[in-house]
Amino acid sequence: MSSLGASFRLARAGWVLVREGVVAALPGDQLTGLPKFGWQVAKLFTRRRARKSVRSDRLANAVARLGPSYVKLGQFLATRPDVVGDDIALDLALLQDSMATFPMSEAVEAIEGSLGRKVSDLYIRIDEPVAAASIAQVHPAEVDTPDGPRKVAVKVIRPGVRRRFFQDLESYFLAARLQERFVPSSRRLRPVEITETMAQTTKIEMDFRLEAAAYSELGENTKDDPGFRVPAVDWERTGRDVLTMEWIDGVKLNDIEGLRAGGYDLKAIAATLVQSFLRHTLRDGFFHADMHPGNMFVDAKGDIVAVDLGISGRLGKKEQRFLAEILYGFITRNYMRVAEVHFEAGYVPRHHNVAAFAQAIRAIGEPIHGQPAETISMAKLLTLLFEVTELFDMETRPELVLLQKTMVVVEGVARTLDPAFNMWKTAEPVVGHWIAGNLGPQGLLIDARDGLGALMSLVRQAPDLAARTERLSRQIDAMAENGLRFDPETARAIGKAEARHTRSGRIALWVIALTLVYIAWQLL
Repeated sequence: MSSLGASFRLARAGWVLVREGVVAALPGDQLTGLPKFGWQVAKLFTRRRARKSVRSDRLANAVARLGPSYVKLGQFLATRPDVVGDDIALDLALLQDSMATFPMSEAVEAIEGSLGRKVSDLYIRIDEPVAAASIAQVHPAEVDTPDGPRKVAVKVIRPGVRRRFFQDLESYFLAARLQERFVPSSRRLRPVEITETMAQTTKIEMDFRLEAAAYSELGENTKDDPGFRVPAVDWERTGRDVLTMEWIDGVKLNDIEGLRAGGYDLKAIAATLVQSFLRHTLRDGFFHADMHPGNMFVDAKGDIVAVDLGISGRLGKKEQRFLAEILYGFITRNYMRVAEVHFEAGYVPRHHNVAAFAQAIRAIGEPIHGQPAETISMAKLLTLLFEVTELFDMETRPELVLLQKTMVVVEGVARTLDPAFNMWKTAEPVVGHWIAGNLGPQGLLIDARDGLGALMSLVRQAPDLAARTERLSRQIDAMAENGLRFDPETARAIGKAEARHTRSGRIALWVIALTLVYIAWQLL
């Protein structure tokens, strides 16, 4: 039944995308054969009003009809331009995650169910919601403290959103499996693996304790940073379905006129924003991955306050070094070093020629040095870099793609605040400081300390590793002598699972086909 339900939901989603003109807006002229025929048919069934709207509006209308879980799907795909392309990723990034509010009684029920206490015991007062998104809505409230009443923001999960998401998730997996099976060229993008990543990301986003932990971690990392902070979390009033944190009074970064009226230095705010983001990525390896201007305020002191930390990104030491060295290499025009970093990180297979790769890097770097510094986009440079690395078989790195997408947004906000913003001049102090601290003598000492720690850990595990090696050796000898055998029950289970998988796939395809035929017949 779950396969049938997923098939119907997938067919409905496809029909909505067709009717709202999303499919017709795709570059179908580049297709051939059956895919092009499908695109032409989709154009015939597009609503008349949808044909007159721009592609981003078509996406917004389709998502509004499909519901909250598709908003999350759109937001996730906006972080993967390697999958959907830069243009569609940009359109998806424009989706407004705003929904109708749900009743106060349901919010109270969710709070009390999550925290196990009466709302009257938790808050002096809690008001009607001031904003609602696909997963939650936000209420202003007050709590009692030793210093008197304090205003807080209470984020409450939308009733039934988990159940709805997991129902729709079945259709996402079905679509990914069909894509891998029938569109061979898409297999390198690993659609099923991408869907699994989205499922995990959204599970995390729907547990507000984890978002609170992200606020706490970013707050500790930035407590001494100039001009940037995040709201403080009220852990006593935070659970899986509710997050209570400091209320932020300030001007949003997308309110340029409001910032000017408040007398803020827009150029200084732009520089603080970019330098803060680079510190988070290079120094801490942990960054806010949804830094659009609606998620950032400027408070009365002129500090940037970032909210909505449901999506965050992480970089390991290898990725941090990779990012710092390629940026510094472009700044100093050391293209051979940029190429070597790709090989050292293992991102480009060894059978390629380093000098040839450096030549490709030079083709990206040289044109930017003939331009005024304020017109050079670091985000665009990273986009071009990833395009070139595809020619040298560099596999998609999701953490780097998420970083690049966030950098596009951050740089765009900075240029909105300061049209003459010089990305390279602003970035150089942060990148140069990281290079000096991590690749000079101090960096060598840190690497030596880490290496010694890893060696000591290996020594402690040596007896256990030796025992495991001996057991593995005996098992290999036994298999070489007797062959690999399954007991009858295991063999039957494997056969049944394979048959069930094949049968459910055929049923899903027939249901989708019959549903579309029926809808077309109804319209004729």
